Order: sequence, then C-alpha cells, then structure tokens
Amino acid sequence: MSDSSKKEITDLHTRIQKLKEDLQTSKSAKMNAEQGNAKREKITKMSAEVVDSNPYSRLMALKRMGIVDDYERIREKTIIVVGVGGVGSIVADMLTRCGAGKLILFDYDKVELANMNRLFYQPHQSGLSKVEAAKDTLIHINPDVEFETHNMNITTMENFNKFVDRIRHGSLTGGKVDLVLSCVDNFEARMTINTACNEEMQIWMESGVSENAVSGHIQFIEPGRTACFACLPPLVVAMNIDEKTLKRDGVCAASLPTTMAVVAGFLVQNTLKYLLKFGEVSMYVGYNALNDFFPKESMLANPECDDKYCRKRQKEYKERIANEKVVEKEIVIESDQITHEDNDWGIELVEESAPEIKQETRKVAEGLQLLYDPVKHVEMESAETSSPAIDLSSLMAQLKEMNK
Repeated sequence: MSDSSKKEITDLHTRIQKLKEDLQTSKSAKMNAEQGNAKREKITKMSAEVVDSNPYSRLMALKRMGIVDDYERIREKTIIVVGVGGVGSIVADMLTRCGAGKLILFDYDKVELANMNRLFYQPHQSGLSKVEAAKDTLIHINPDVEFETHNMNITTMENFNKFVDRIRHGSLTGGKVDLVLSCVDNFEARMTINTACNEEMQIWMESGVSENAVSGHIQFIEPGRTACFACLPPLVVAMNIDEKTLKRDGVCAASLPTTMAVVAGFLVQNTLKYLLKFGEVSMYVGYNALNDFFPKESMLANPECDDKYCRKRQKEYKERIANEKVVEKEIVIESDQITHEDNDWGIELVEESAPEIKQETRKVAEGLQLLYDPVKHVEMESAETSSPAIDLSSLMAQLKEMNK
C-alpha cells in the first residue's frame, strides 16, 4: 500500500471520529434540552470573537460598528426593576441577555395562569412568586448576571426603607445603584418610587401600558432637572382618589403581549443609551398602537410640585447650573474678498437683491394640535421713515402751478 493511500485512510478515520464526537455532542445537547438540564458556563470576560459558542459576539459588534465605545461597561452596572409583570419581566429578560452586571427585582405578586397571555412566564411556574420564577428562568439564560430578589410590597413603611437601602447600597461594589426602572401597574407604587428617588437623588425611568392595552409610554426622570411623577400627576393622583375604589369585581384591564413588548423594548433601549452613553436618551416616548403614533416630549420640572424633595432638587439643580462656567468659543467667519489691483476709487459692488427668506410654518405631528396659533410679529415702519399722507386735491393743485 502506497504512502498516499495510507494517508487517505488516516484522514478518513480522523473524519469519522470527528463525526462521532459531533453526533454525541448533538445527542447530549438534545437530551439536556428535553430534560431542562442544559446549562451555560460562566464567562469571565466579554469577547468579540465571532464564534457560535460566544453569546456576546453580537453585542460586542456594537463597538466594531462605532455605536458603543466600551460595551463591557454593562457588566459594571446595577439596575433595580420594580414590578416583574407584563413589562418588567420582559425588561429583566432583555437586560439579562444584554449582560447587565446585576439585577435587583422587586414584586410581591405570584404567577397565575391569567398571566399566560403575556410573554416570559410559563404554566408550570403558576403559584410561584414572580421574582423567584423570574430569577430561575433568567439565571439559566445568563449565569454571568447577579440576581437579587425581594418578594415584597414597597409601599409599606418597613418595605419602603428596605427599598431605599437597596438604592443606596445595592450595587456590585456596595454603593448606589446605577438606575431604577419602574414597571408597576398602579399609581401608589409609582408615587412610592418617585418619593424614594427624589430623596436619594436617584435617576429612574417610569413606564406604563394603558388599561385598553393599545397604548403605553416611557419617561426618563432626573430629580431637579426633569418633571418627576408628582410634577404632572394623572387625574387619579391629583384628585387623591383611591385606585381600589375604581376596580369592579369581574372586570379586569385588557392586556396584549405586543404592546407590553414594545414598551419594554423602548425602556431597555433608553436604559442602554443612558448607561453606555450612546445615542440620544429620550425624556418621554409615547406609543399609540391604533395609528402607530410615537410622540416625544421634553417634560420640565414643576416649581409648584407637591413633593418637597423635588422642589429641593430643582433648587440644587439651578444652583449647580449657575455655578458652572460656560466657555463660549468665538466663531470668526472669514469671507474671501475679491480685490482688484486697478481700483483707485475704492469702488465696491453691493448685491442689491437679498435672498428671499421663507417664513417656516410650525408643524406638529399627526395626532397633536396647538392650543393657540403662534403670535405673528408685524414690523411697523418708524415715524422717521414713513411718508406723510398727501391729499389728492392738494397734489393736483401743485401740478397746475408747475405747468403755468
């Protein structure tokens, strides 16, 4: 047998052995998936290597494409998610897949079969607390993320203090968390989060979906700089109406997984832009599914806000802005002047006709309307430049005198 034939046989044996190993790996993966035992090992450092076994390759590609300067910083961030229901569970899922460093989950509800019209939870989790069911699912998706759960209602005094403590000391380093996300479904909890974040000077984002399930919103809130939840409260809050009195037996709010996923996506996208410092962080984004309307708005703080800490933060913010030294760079525009050597008299050509400036009419997006028309400014001629009115009869008399 020739040497070339021996080499071919050896190569065939090697390929057969490789195929056997791949087949065994495939069978093991399938068996683990069926038994629910498939696990991913922890990854110490994010890698941009493009291989099928790297769960971060697509995320790290954001650096290569110039979107994010340092995506690895996401692993240093700690985010509190209050409310792990229709929106909050998807938010936690997305942040887990994005590789957030630590998630702190707050909720006091249990998983029910009535929740199955939404994403994330599964029927076999019915009866479990939402935070524990969420942690059990998320830790298998990404074991690199650290999870902390609190099965409690933050609106009670005792639990409120625990919530504030986690804002102060919940980060990976034992310090203040990076962001709080509100995904709750009632105004009492929103006001509680608002109070805590105003007291602690904590930036947070609020979100919500309407009871008819076809609209929602997200809002970025920086105490002192933007409107807090108490600055522009909903009518129920402003009128001090107890939400519980509005609920009727046998009647529930509508719920669509599509709307909740859209709102959750906006919230996490805004979160990533804020934490990783890319793009524009939106102050407020609304969503109306009926006509695909996405209004954006900047909401300023209310000087007459009922929250005393909000008023205090506004004062601090104004003082901070006043103390900042703004250096304005003087911009000098040099125009190329045409000079003529033989121009003893210094004659210059001046353009007589100025370009016509078209007045822009203010446009608003579909679905919005102005409460009043913009004031039109009419330039009045001064008394020095205006010509005096001349009577026609006197003008005729002057013409006759000239013809004599």
